[in-house]
Amino acid sequence: MNRPNFSAASLRAWFQHEIEEPVLDKAGGPARFKVILLLACVLGLDAADQATVGAVAVQLEQALHIGNVEIGLLVTVSTAIGAFATLPLGILVDRIHRVRLLIAAIITWSLAMIASGASDSYLMLLVTRIALGAIVATAAPAVASLVGDFFHPGERGRIYGFILTGELVGAAFGYLVSGVVGDVSTWRAAFWVLAAVGLTFAAALWRWLPEPKRGGQSRIWPGARKVPKAEEGAEKERPPKHVKTETDPVEEEISDAAIDPHPELVLHEDPARMSWWHAVRYVLSIRTNIILIIASALGYFYYTGLRTFGVVFMQGRFDLDQSTGTTLLVGIGLGSIAGVLIAGRIADGLIQRGHFTARIWVAGVCLLIAAGLFVPGLLTPSLMVAAPLLFIAAAGVGGANPPSDAARLDIMHSRLWGRAESVRAALRYAFEAIAPITFGYVSTLFGGSGAAFGRATQAQTGHGLAVTFLVMLLPLAAAGVILLFGVRTYPLDVATAIASEEEADSPSC
Repeated sequence: MNRPNFSAASLRAWFQHEIEEPVLDKAGGPARFKVILLLACVLGLDAADQATVGAVAVQLEQALHIGNVEIGLLVTVSTAIGAFATLPLGILVDRIHRVRLLIAAIITWSLAMIASGASDSYLMLLVTRIALGAIVATAAPAVASLVGDFFHPGERGRIYGFILTGELVGAAFGYLVSGVVGDVSTWRAAFWVLAAVGLTFAAALWRWLPEPKRGGQSRIWPGARKVPKAEEGAEKERPPKHVKTETDPVEEEISDAAIDPHPELVLHEDPARMSWWHAVRYVLSIRTNIILIIASALGYFYYTGLRTFGVVFMQGRFDLDQSTGTTLLVGIGLGSIAGVLIAGRIADGLIQRGHFTARIWVAGVCLLIAAGLFVPGLLTPSLMVAAPLLFIAAAGVGGANPPSDAARLDIMHSRLWGRAESVRAALRYAFEAIAPITFGYVSTLFGGSGAAFGRATQAQTGHGLAVTFLVMLLPLAAAGVILLFGVRTYPLDVATAIASEEEADSPSC
C-alpha cells in the first residue's frame, strides 16, 4: 500500500495549486495581490488595537480597578486624536509621498503600543494611547488615495472588499491572539505583541510598496507581476484587451443617460492648489458626499461599540469564559468578512448590467438588513439561535462599506481623494471616539459593569450590553435609510466629477 507523500516539495506543490494560485487569480495577479495585502494590513492595525482592548477588558478592569466607561475611554482617546489629526494629514496625502507617511505613522503607533504595555496605572495607559491616533488619522485618506491610483474605477467596489477584509481580520487577530496572550501571560504582553507586528509591517511597506503616480497612470492591470513606481511614468505592462482603459461602467452609463453636471461645482483649476478651507468647503458641497459621510459615521459608531464590548457581552449574555466568548465572537465576525467580499462584487456586477447607482443602494440595503437581524439576535437567550442571526447581521454591517467607499471615489476629483476622505474620516472617527464611552455608560444604566468586573456581575453586564446594543440600532437603521437618498444625488455628482477631471488642469506629481 502506498504511503501518502508528505515531503516538503509535495506540500509546497499542494499549497501552490490549492491556495496560492486561486488567491492570486482572485486578486488579478501577484502585483495586485501584494498591494491589496499591504493596504489591508494598514487598516488591520488600528482594528487590532481596538479589539485588543476589548479582548483584555476583563484583565484591565481587574488589574486597574476600572469599569466599562474607563475601558471605552481607552478606545475613545486614540480615536478622538485621529479625528482631529486626519484633516491636516489629508492635505499631506494629496501633496507628499503617501507610503512614507504611512510608514512614519505605523512606527509611531508601534512605539505607543510599547509604552501602553509598560504603563503602571490607568492614567499612564490613557496618556500613552494618545499617540495611537497617528495610524487612525493617516490610514483612511492614504488608503483611499492609493486605491484610486492603483485600480481601475470599474472594479473598486470589489477591490475595496478585499482591502476592508484587513480591517476585520485585524480585529479577529486582536481578539484571538491578544486574548490568548493576555490569558496565558498578561494584558501588557498583548500590547507588546501588536507593537512587534507593527514594526515588522512598517519594514514590509518600505520594502514592497512603491509610491504610484497620481491620476491613474500607475494602475495595476490584471496579470501584472510588477507594481508600477511613480518615477517610471506610465505603466510598463499593457492592460489586457478585455480591460477598458478610457472609461468605467459608471461613466459610460452617466454619458448614455445624458446627465449634466452641476455647473457651479465643475472644477476648472488643479484642486491640488486649493487651500485647505476651500477644499473642505468644496467636498462638503457635494450632496452625495454628505450622505456618505453621515451614513459612514453612524455605521462605524455601532460597529465600534460592538467591537469594544463584544467579548464582554458574549461572556455575560451566554455565561461563557473568556476564551470561548472570544472565539465565538470571532466566528460571528467572519460574517463581516463574508459581507465585504460579497457586497462589493455584487455592486460592481450590477453596475456592469446597467444599474449604475448600485453602489449606493446596495450599501443602504445591507445596513437595513443588519439592523433588522440584530434585534432577534440580541433578544434571544439561546446561543444556537443568536449565533446565525448575528453572523448574517455582521455580514450586513461589513457589506455596506466596500460599495460606499468606492462610491466616494466616483464623486470626487482624483486630486481631492485624500482631503475628501480625511473630511469623511474626521466625522467617522469622532463618532467612533464617542461610541465606546457612550456604549459603556449606557450599559451601566441597564445593569452593566460599573467599577469592577467580577463573576457575580457577569449576567448583569451581559443584560446591560444587550439592551445597549438594541437601543443603538436606531442610528444604524438611520444610516441605511440615509444612504438610499443618495440614489437621486449620485448620478449628478458623478457627472460633475467626470467634468472636473476633464476641465481641471491636473498635472501629475
